[in-house]
Amino acid sequence: MHILFLSQVLPYPLDAGPKMRSYFVLRHLVQQHKVTLLTFVRETDRPEYIAHLAEFCEAVHTVPIQRNRWRDLGFFGQSLFNRQPFLIVRDQVPAMSDKIRQLVNSTAFDVIHADQLWMAPYALNAKLNVTSSSPRLILDQHNAVHLIPKRLADSETNPLKRLFLLREARLLANYEPEICAQFDQVVWVTAEDYQAVTKLSQLGASEPASAPIIPICADPAQVEPVQRNPKGRRITFLGSLHWPPNAQGILWFAEHVFPQIRAEIPDVLLTVIGKDPPAGLAGVGVEVTGYVADLKSYLSETVVFIVPLHAGGGMRVKILDAWSWGLPIVSTTIGAEGIDVHPEQDMLIADTAPAFAQAVIRILGDPILAQQLAQNGRSTVINKYNWQTSYSAWDKIYQPLASDKVSVR
Repeated sequence: MHILFLSQVLPYPLDAGPKMRSYFVLRHLVQQHKVTLLTFVRETDRPEYIAHLAEFCEAVHTVPIQRNRWRDLGFFGQSLFNRQPFLIVRDQVPAMSDKIRQLVNSTAFDVIHADQLWMAPYALNAKLNVTSSSPRLILDQHNAVHLIPKRLADSETNPLKRLFLLREARLLANYEPEICAQFDQVVWVTAEDYQAVTKLSQLGASEPASAPIIPICADPAQVEPVQRNPKGRRITFLGSLHWPPNAQGILWFAEHVFPQIRAEIPDVLLTVIGKDPPAGLAGVGVEVTGYVADLKSYLSETVVFIVPLHAGGGMRVKILDAWSWGLPIVSTTIGAEGIDVHPEQDMLIADTAPAFAQAVIRILGDPILAQQLAQNGRSTVINKYNWQTSYSAWDKIYQPLASDKVSVR
């Protein structure tokens, strides 16, 4: 079949969770189908990234997207006027609509694959604009998106921000199930997300076993475990810090957890890696690097990899990365949500500041525990989250569509 794959982010390099999901789904689909990729690009996306994707896609088309506070104010005004979620309004770019209209009327696509909720309106509009065929629509739901602002609001102390987040959560709770219902097939990353969205609809949620759930996967067989320095004293956080759940989580750790750790282990170092770090992270023993292309020197000194999130949806790909690297992890329950975790075996779970601090201290003081967690975590990602074995599940989504195409012909 010929697939039009719509992506909100350029799915390369693999430096963020959404990119990893999209990239390996693409890699799987092109083994049996022709895939045309249409994606937004940012100023930081380089020509060689696009060239890499073009090596295996039928074609790659790009549309620039720009973000700044002044533009966001305008989009918020639109959201107030039309009562659509700000997160959706912000990504409605006329040039993307025009490009999709051009593509669907010049190529007979069998399927339009929308990657993430942000691209769903484009897929729905594309089908309306097709004149020569009727492509099937697939939506890959990386997250239960309405949960993200809802959970952020739970711990927001600024009343105006909290009001905005609650409004956004309410709008998304209405928008998300309505959009999903218009697709021929919706694929979910976690059972938790499936239940969170479908229970909002009048139909209610059926058992997760009946829903198409395909987790985000990595390529752990191609990743060498990190050779860790036994004298390392580094606690590492890694993530895109423009993403509010990441920023909120590391600020909580730095303010409420890290001082407790330093009180017992004064020479420990907290390293925060990721672009657009929030203000307020500076402090004794805190190192803020910004974006880092080559992580080896930091990972080799890492004793504990932390995932201190209290908001978000879907899966945290940083956990799959850390397991692939062979690093011991401490996470909150929400941080590890959607992943088949065995607490005390492949990571430690803690939700309060004292419990999180003590979990980190345990690993810092117990090399045997650290090694066991690292080894078990790497085994988990190899056995359960390897795209080369797990993504055969996508064939169950696409094979019925291919059969329909053959029967029609």
